[in-house]
Amino acid sequence: MTDRTKPVEFVGSSLSELRAFPIGARREAGHQIDRLQRGLDPDDWKPMRAIGAGVREIRIRESDGTFRVIYVAKFEEAIFVLRCFQKKTERTSREDVASATRRYKELLKELGR
Repeated sequence: MTDRTKPVEFVGSSLSELRAFPIGARREAGHQIDRLQRGLDPDDWKPMRAIGAGVREIRIRESDGTFRVIYVAKFEEAIFVLRCFQKKTERTSREDVASATRRYKELLKELGR
């Protein structure tokens, strides 16, 4: 681990999505993203292979509900946050997966990969 932290870039409307979280979930998401920036894994995450290689999901459970932050941290340039949402059902909705997949593909194009 180095003293330098990796920058975070929000893709599409993911920053406004995160800002829409209740304060407790927003703080926890910020804490988990800070862990990523310092080269650590989030406390609770899972791979999201259906979206793309290296894409992961931070899982946040708060009294206000269950929240997710989908990101990719495998690139040197930055940690890219693809999608932030409140989870309403057991399975992640098709809309949330489709949105994150679309943003991931756009990111790959932008990075020339």
